[in-house]
Amino acid sequence: MPPISRPRGTEDLLPDQFFAMRRVSEAGLGVAASFGYQQLDTPIFEASELFVRGVGDSTDVVRREMYTFADRSGRSLTLRPENTAPVLRAFGESSLRQLSPPVRLSYAGPMFRYDRPGKGRYRQFHQFGVEAIGDPEPELDAEVIAVAWDWLQELGLGGISLQLNSIGDAACRPAYREALLEHFAPHLATLPELDQERLRRNPLRILDSKEEGSEQLLASAPRTSDYLCQPCREAFERVQLALHAYAIPFELNPRLVRGLDYYVRTTFEVWHEDLMGAQNALFGGGRYDGLSELLGYPPAPGVGFAAGLERVVMLAPPGPPPARPQLVVCSAQPVAVASAIDASQRLRRDGLSVLCDVGGRSLKGKMRAAERSGAEAVAILGEEEVRERRLTLRRLRSGEQMAVRLEQVYVQVREWEQDTQFGEGPA
Repeated sequence: MPPISRPRGTEDLLPDQFFAMRRVSEAGLGVAASFGYQQLDTPIFEASELFVRGVGDSTDVVRREMYTFADRSGRSLTLRPENTAPVLRAFGESSLRQLSPPVRLSYAGPMFRYDRPGKGRYRQFHQFGVEAIGDPEPELDAEVIAVAWDWLQELGLGGISLQLNSIGDAACRPAYREALLEHFAPHLATLPELDQERLRRNPLRILDSKEEGSEQLLASAPRTSDYLCQPCREAFERVQLALHAYAIPFELNPRLVRGLDYYVRTTFEVWHEDLMGAQNALFGGGRYDGLSELLGYPPAPGVGFAAGLERVVMLAPPGPPPARPQLVVCSAQPVAVASAIDASQRLRRDGLSVLCDVGGRSLKGKMRAAERSGAEAVAILGEEEVRERRLTLRRLRSGEQMAVRLEQVYVQVREWEQDTQFGEGPA
């Protein structure tokens, strides 16, 4: 019988990878908390209509990438492909909407999209993101960007640039849509089929095209910045002034749109120099005033971003290695097994991380395993130690050895750890 492999486009987070992912996500949640953002979690699956109405039925996410299924009652459910719509749903139907705006929220967790797997791109992937809800002020857009920027700085991730644009709102976007259609209409038959479909469904989507054959027409297409109404123009200027106050450099990119229909006004992406071509964006976000109403709730303007953690982990400098055990407790004979287990439990309650090795292999084999574990010391219990109510404690770096009582182990191991930390003692 052949072995069962993991599904294509997924990965197992083995201990080192899990530790790296957790380090990056916890750093993001910590930075967000320093700005006043509180963490929440939403269900991994939601009503499919939440994403059809919220994300937009003309988007690639809804049309091609969602994992949708019917439950036993025939309801259409979807594994969440993104988390802004679920967060707005949670805000709209909970006591959060009674709080003074803006309500600042953060999250980290798995998302699901049926997409072509690639380097740093999976069908089950993880995102860290923030949402600031209930406040239309443009300065909040800059704050959300500052959370993202400070997070990347804390991780030591260089080679990044902030791309910034405004795509207008319901007041000025219709004129821009007409200008796009007028620009592309004479060349419609020569465009790739996917871009023809984008023009029919939502002309702004073509600005996000990565299709070969559209490059020249996209390069000469009308710019969103030329069609902004006065309120949108003033809001965008305030975003830029606030970013200057945060000392965050940015590049104006008038062709930048995001792949989801709910964005209005401010849109942004963080690019990385090692991500080239069609997939140069590390992550992005923007303002989504009007999304709450699309989901059937009262108006609640908002702004946020979401970052795929796999790509950030791939590009960020490696952090410290996972913590190693401080002590290994070994039984030297079968008679000492119960005493070794009891000693391990007591030392864990004292605050040490302890590996307990009470298997049937030889003491020599156990000592080799203890050395490979990276622990500071090993405590050995045999028949003699059990009888005399003590342990043989050995420092693995130097071979230094002593007989100690259980209550002395914690102090001695911590003392050896301090010596190691400050480079003292034998190597």
